[in-house]
Amino acid sequence: MRILPALIGAAVLAACASAPTPETNVTAETKVQTAPFNAASHLWLEEVEGAEALAWVTAQNTRTLAELEADPRYAGYEAAALEVLNSSERIPYGTVRDGFVYNFWQDSVNVRGLWRRTPLASYANETPVWETIVDFDKLAADEGKNWVYKGADCFRPKAGGKYSCLVSLSDGGKDAVINREFDLEAKTFVDGGFVTPEAKQGLAWAGRDTLLVATNWGEGTLTESGYPFIVKRWGRGTALEAAPELIRGKETDVGVWPMTMELEDGRILEGAVQAETFFTSNYFWFPEGESAPVQWPIPPMVSINGVYKGQFLFSLQQDWAPEGQAAFKAGDLVAFELEQFLTTRKLPPVSLVFRPTETQAVDGVAVAKGAALLAISDNVIGKVLRLEPSAGGWTTTPVELPGTGQVGIAFSDDNETTVFLSYQDFLTPDSLLNYDIATGAVTTLKSLPAKFDTAGLKVEQFFATSKDGTKVPYFIVHREDIKLDGKTPTLLYGYGGFQVSMTPGYSPVMGRNWLEQGGAYVLANIRGGGEFGPNWHQAGLKLNRQRIYDDFIAVGEDLIAKKITSPEHLGIQGGSNGGLLMGVMLNQRPDLWNAVVVQVPLLDMIRYHLLLAGASWVGEYGSPDVPEERAFLETISPYQNFDASKPYPVPFFVTSTKDDRVHPGHARKMAKRFEEAGLPFYYFENMDGGHAAAADQTARAKRSALEFTYLARQLFPEAKQD
Repeated sequence: MRILPALIGAAVLAACASAPTPETNVTAETKVQTAPFNAASHLWLEEVEGAEALAWVTAQNTRTLAELEADPRYAGYEAAALEVLNSSERIPYGTVRDGFVYNFWQDSVNVRGLWRRTPLASYANETPVWETIVDFDKLAADEGKNWVYKGADCFRPKAGGKYSCLVSLSDGGKDAVINREFDLEAKTFVDGGFVTPEAKQGLAWAGRDTLLVATNWGEGTLTESGYPFIVKRWGRGTALEAAPELIRGKETDVGVWPMTMELEDGRILEGAVQAETFFTSNYFWFPEGESAPVQWPIPPMVSINGVYKGQFLFSLQQDWAPEGQAAFKAGDLVAFELEQFLTTRKLPPVSLVFRPTETQAVDGVAVAKGAALLAISDNVIGKVLRLEPSAGGWTTTPVELPGTGQVGIAFSDDNETTVFLSYQDFLTPDSLLNYDIATGAVTTLKSLPAKFDTAGLKVEQFFATSKDGTKVPYFIVHREDIKLDGKTPTLLYGYGGFQVSMTPGYSPVMGRNWLEQGGAYVLANIRGGGEFGPNWHQAGLKLNRQRIYDDFIAVGEDLIAKKITSPEHLGIQGGSNGGLLMGVMLNQRPDLWNAVVVQVPLLDMIRYHLLLAGASWVGEYGSPDVPEERAFLETISPYQNFDASKPYPVPFFVTSTKDDRVHPGHARKMAKRFEEAGLPFYYFENMDGGHAAAADQTARAKRSALEFTYLARQLFPEAKQD
């Protein structure tokens, strides 16, 4: 089954004075007194590639790079990050197609990357023999383009034959892409094949010669969020503009996307998903030969997981009481007989597949040829269960794993019997595991050597008490012999939104550039995330969002109360929605931290819905056009609540010119407020990279080195600068 919502939910002047050199301590007496704030005065910074805006960005980049790159620690941080990111000792995760493993690979030589493949037997070896499919450095050079590979969608009918593929290419890492048909056997783009113009788009194969397409069809065909709301059926050999329309949503939708399901007997169900908000959707099926779509009889807040042994699986993000049937709870995984629905067009009896406990959450379901697997989080520890329907209901069988860390289903496909799992934790490098469908056995296919020194390190889980009494878990990685004297440099990371879970993961860059230097790392599992299911997320929506910020503050205060660290040595970091979290923390508790890394952030919450994809997130944050919700947003919006009289720590803003999801204007305008107030700050805007703020390993290493240099200067006692 293919569902293609291009959503995340889900993250930089001539004749103008630059900010003063960042300092560690700035008193209120040194701050510039400014006139009453006029937000309209900064709108020029929203012109992404405006000459004046880019001149200001260049000046800030130049100033920040000059200072941080001159720090004696910078070169070592960058070298360590490059060594890790470009190392050949990385697991080449991939997709299995017809006996081959396909993988995308970047290193110091292949900066833009290779799309390559190797036979399954070779893949199992320590040094597989790879065959290059596309060299993206060469492709970009030959075509004079700034191509960034964004993935491939391949289709082959269950009856057999060769694969048909679409390769997605982005200009500089943007979400907007073009799609070009590719021949895997000939290893070339198909002459006269399917090609789409650049847009934020969704496509789904409905057969070898048919695509369902949602794209920018011209003026008036995009939602307020900048996504398409019209789906058409495009046949091979016909003009895209002439494709017949299948369904049309509304401009106020987040977007409408194509969806296809290939059933076990080879039939392909064509359909679409109309995302009315980021979290609510209507699902439609287009019966062959009929003009009107049929809506699926499921609630609006669900995640569709696939079809296994004729059972249509979906997980609930809301409580649901189907008429005449048992009631289900948010977080439940449920199913019904698909063929019965296709025949009657009515909801069949719904069965409960799995109900998580209060400390569990459904992370995902994967269907392979002959097995269905369920990944869950249990008190933020990953587990995998095998699912089977029976006359007495569904059964679950635990899959044996090597430890208690983060587990994911790295690959499964209903056309393939191969299943790959991934495992890691804070101190254990990635392992790629093979799950044998026939026996249920798990074997290690590949594992990485240690990339940083873990001797003397330990991981603990604690619970902080939030303002309303809620227990908020967090992990901390630190030295076993840590002195509880409040002097340990500590980096606290948080996100808190869109039901995205923060789970234990192995980070060699963090290990080398922070943990080996004596720092502690903390991962907060605050509300807004998905660690404990839909209710944990929904507890922090819209007018309740302050709970998320109270949770994060509680974790920071708990670290200080335990004397692990102190405000002088405590830094925080977050990106995208986590960048908003960082901005709020700057305003609400500037006294609690001495370093704040604000990555690809949302910061102007009064205009966010007018910038790029912002309108798609009103279901998370609330709408500035709704008086009650605007009134709340005005109390938390970092940009509007900036106050030059506050004892701000020196922040570091990181964004990307090519980010067409979260507008770089957010970071630009907030930094401008610091500049106008005469307050120190760092600012770096990568001219490429999209929402990741980096499109290749070299750029990722540079950004990381800048951030760790900044953190060291702010948090390590010996790092104070004269």
